[in-house]
Amino acid sequence: IAVAGKARSYGLHTDASHRYERGVDWQLAREAMERATGLLLEITGGEAGPIIETVSEQHLPSIAPVTLRAQRITQMLGMEMDSAEVEQLLSGLGLKISADGAGQWRVEVPSHRFDISLEVDLIEELARLYGYNRLPVRYPQARLAPQAKAEARSDLPELRRLLVARGYQEAITYSFIDPKQFELFHPGVEPLLLANPISNDMAAMRSSLWPGLVKALQHNLNRQQDRVRLFESGLRFVGQLDGLKQEPMLAGVVCGSRLPEGWAQGRDVVDFFDVKADVEAVLGFAGALDSFTFVPGKHPALHPGQTARIEREGRLVGFVGAIHPELSKTLGLDRPVFVFELVLAEVALGKMPKFQELSRFPEVRRDLALIASKDVAASAVLDVIRENAGEWLTDLRLFDVYQGKGIDPDRKSLAVGLTWQHPSRTLNDDEVNTTTQNILTSLEQRLNATLRK
Repeated sequence: IAVAGKARSYGLHTDASHRYERGVDWQLAREAMERATGLLLEITGGEAGPIIETVSEQHLPSIAPVTLRAQRITQMLGMEMDSAEVEQLLSGLGLKISADGAGQWRVEVPSHRFDISLEVDLIEELARLYGYNRLPVRYPQARLAPQAKAEARSDLPELRRLLVARGYQEAITYSFIDPKQFELFHPGVEPLLLANPISNDMAAMRSSLWPGLVKALQHNLNRQQDRVRLFESGLRFVGQLDGLKQEPMLAGVVCGSRLPEGWAQGRDVVDFFDVKADVEAVLGFAGALDSFTFVPGKHPALHPGQTARIEREGRLVGFVGAIHPELSKTLGLDRPVFVFELVLAEVALGKMPKFQELSRFPEVRRDLALIASKDVAASAVLDVIRENAGEWLTDLRLFDVYQGKGIDPDRKSLAVGLTWQHPSRTLNDDEVNTTTQNILTSLEQRLNATLRK
C-alpha cells in the first residue's frame, strides 16, 4: 500500500512499483541469502559468517491460521469434496493443513501466499485446482410467494409514468455537485464535502436535486431546446457524517412554452400554476390530495412571491416555485424557470380506496360571490365552507378570482360553487338555504368575508 501510494503521488509507475505494490514475501530475503551463501560455499569454499538482521516486528504482517469447513466448501462449490482430496490439493500449494475436528481443518499459510487470509480464499484455490469446468451447475432454489401490494401506496415507476405522460423526461444527475453551486441554492449551509472528490466541481454532496436538474436545463437551453421539462428521483444528503440524513426525493424543473409547438396550440409561457397542477397530479396519484396543503413560503433559491410550501398534517414535504431572479441572473438563465421537490415517502403514501354508492337523487348547487381581504388565502375560505356545509356536500369549487373595478383595492372577489346531494332523498330549498346562511355567517365572523352585493 505504501509503494502504491508513493508511486501514484510522484507519478512514477515503474516495473518495480508494479511488482512491489502487489505484495512481497517478507521472509524471502532470508531464504535468498541462505541460498546464495550455500552456492558460494559450494563453489568457492570458505566459512559463513554471522547474520545481522534488523526487524521491526510491529510492521511485519501477521499470519494467522485459517479455519476451513467442509460444510462451507459444499455450500459455495455446490458439491461435496472428499477430505483426502482437500488435503492433497491444499498441501500441493505449500500450505500446512491439519484436521481440527470433524469436517474442519486448520490451515497455516506460508508468508509468500499473502493473498490467502480468509476461508473463501482457500475455497477459491480448491475450485481452481479441481477445475472450474468440473464444478456442477446447480440453480438456486427459493420459496417464492406473491407479495401483497399495498393499495394505499404508489410505486416510483408509476409516478415516473405519470410525469412522462404529462410531458416530462427523466434525468439522472450526479449526487456530487460544485460547492459554489451548493452555496447558490443553500446560502449559509455547510455542505458535506468529499475527502477524495473526482474533481473540484464535484466535491460536495447535494442536499437538493435542483442543482443537478438546473445544470441539465442549462445544457439543453444551450443547444436550442426552448421547452424543457425534466424530473429526477434520487437521494439528497442533509447534514454532516455524524448526523447524515439520506432521503429519497422527487424533483422537477420546467421552462418554456406551456404546450409543445403545433398549429393548434398557442405560444403561452408556462407559469406557476401549470407546475402546481403537475405537482397536484403527483400528490393526488395515491388518492390523498386532500391531505396536502399549499402554503405561501420562503426559500433562498426561490422567488419570494412565487413560492409555496407543501405541507401534510403540519409536516413539510416539499417546495414548488420559480427560481429567484438573482439566482437566475447568476446562472445565466434569461427566462422564468420553475422547480418543485417532494419527499418521496410522503408522496407515495395515500389512502385506501372506498366504494360509495351513487345517489339517484338530483344535485343542488349554489354559487356564492364573496368579498374578502386580499390577504386572505382562498384555501382558508374553502376550509370554513367545508366545516359548515354539512355532510352532504359533494363538490366545492373555486371558479373565479377578481380584483379591479368595482372592488375595494384592499379586497378581492372569490366565486365558489357548492354542490349538495343526499344519498336517499331530495334536498329541499329550506335545508340548502339554512346551510348557506350558516356558511355566510361563519365566513363573516372568522374571515370578515361577506356576500358580494
